[in-house]
Amino acid sequence: MMTVSHDPAPRLVLASASPRRRELLAQIGVTPDDLRPADIDETPRRAELPRAYCRRMASEKAAAVSCGAGELLLAADTTVAVGRRILGKPADADEARAFLRMLSGRRHRVITAIALRRASQSWERDVVTSVRMKRLSETEIEGYVATGDWQGKAGGYAIQGPASAFIPWISGSFSAVVGLPLAETANLLMAAGYPVWKGAR
Repeated sequence: MMTVSHDPAPRLVLASASPRRRELLAQIGVTPDDLRPADIDETPRRAELPRAYCRRMASEKAAAVSCGAGELLLAADTTVAVGRRILGKPADADEARAFLRMLSGRRHRVITAIALRRASQSWERDVVTSVRMKRLSETEIEGYVATGDWQGKAGGYAIQGPASAFIPWISGSFSAVVGLPLAETANLLMAAGYPVWKGAR
């Protein structure tokens, strides 16, 4: 059971440059006090499973960024998995096409892990969402790749962008697929002593 800290509210540091994560935090009235993107090696280990990989990435991002006294650090990672295979961010348009062909007409998992760090304390959580992509034609794949929306997106697509037309069904957290599971993030922030809702401070 989580214990709620009654210390003064910390400054929130987001270890990410993702505008999507900032937009999601804004939905629950949270604006980071500082942005300190983590720079780490995101190469999966040999035979590493997607969920373990995602949790490790979030944890390593949290560990890689400096966090001073009175600060709370929030890091996150989103991974797309087809079976045991990890689909990262496509290196180029050809890899984006390959990812979309692999996802076409089948279910896959989107895993988002979050890690919080404050002084010597840490909190971690991961959320797994099942997503089904409809069967895509080559015209649809080429049209989507031409938008450039796949760039910097795990799995080569973003559910909140043009690719939303490809996703008829999900089971789990929509916000986690976008990049941050809001219910779980809000709970962890409050457990760490950070008031989430506007007017709570």
